[in-house]
Amino acid sequence: MSTTRIYTLPVEQTGWQVPSGATTAFDWDYDDGRDRLLSLYEKGKRKQWNASDRINWSLSVNLDNPMRAPDESVPIYGSRTWEALDDRGKGVVRRHLSAWQFSQFLHGEQGALICASKIVQTVPEVDSKFYAATQVMDEARHVESYSRYLHEKLELAYPINPHLKALLNDVISDSRWDMTYLGMQVLIEGLALAAFGLIRDLAQDPLAQSINAYVMQDEARHVAFGRLALRDAYRELTRRERDEREEFCVEACYLMRDRFLAEEVWRTLDLDADESIRFVKESETFLQFRNLLFSRIVPTLRDIGLFGPKITAAFEDMGVLGYQAVDVDELMQNDDRIADGIDAERRAQVEHTIAAGAGD
Repeated sequence: MSTTRIYTLPVEQTGWQVPSGATTAFDWDYDDGRDRLLSLYEKGKRKQWNASDRINWSLSVNLDNPMRAPDESVPIYGSRTWEALDDRGKGVVRRHLSAWQFSQFLHGEQGALICASKIVQTVPEVDSKFYAATQVMDEARHVESYSRYLHEKLELAYPINPHLKALLNDVISDSRWDMTYLGMQVLIEGLALAAFGLIRDLAQDPLAQSINAYVMQDEARHVAFGRLALRDAYRELTRRERDEREEFCVEACYLMRDRFLAEEVWRTLDLDADESIRFVKESETFLQFRNLLFSRIVPTLRDIGLFGPKITAAFEDMGVLGYQAVDVDELMQNDDRIADGIDAERRAQVEHTIAAGAGD
């Protein structure tokens, strides 16, 4: 099925190529490696899964509320625009909002796929190349999963958000290997993890819930990979190099914060976009949601040693500085437990169906 059929804008208008002058690094020292990175590589190999089998694609989706989430999760809930809609109109908003969210996940995962392959090429240590190779497969599986969900279930997709596009452009076009790590592994995937988690925990629809839970299980390892690699490398930075990377993080965090206004949805549906955007920006509920998205980025930047005055001031301005005390390892272990629990429940249902069929 062609994606052109379900996009809100023609792909001819949104095509994109990014020049990248990366240097390929070979490492002939195959025996030496950092134990924690090699352990992560082993875990990455063991945790590979097949999206065709692990996800129950036979489940139907209610297009009026694809995630079966409460109305309070709709950014314009409580606005005059929302209250003026009838039930059918509210269903259209929910479907478009879900399509927009999953489309951005899809585009971000393709960016991660490209960045992971670039890390294999550019990172100097062979143990990092090993792990990044497992991530390439992970990201391909994520692109497959989100694309299939949009095509088969929602039959609707949105182009890449301009803020995400701008950040991906900076990350992909930068030739330095550590900037690929920093932009993708720490910032983009850290934010994505929090967004996936909100859907996983709010959605009552089992398909949306399971897709995000399984993707999160992989992404938590990817963020851990970035932390381990950068923690060592950033001890050797000069003051100028550190300042440059902190400036990048500050700009990226503001870009990502503004990404979640869903402006494209309001304009596509002609829902008084300016009023809707103004309402979202001033909504206390949305402010709390947006702040929560930084719950993984803040402690990770602190952990890798990028937490100077500029980053501290930016996070204080955003109201997210308190997340610096979050235990990211504990969050990752919880992501693992939840995904395995959902998977165990799925297997139990399959076994029950098989047993019931055998008894007929």
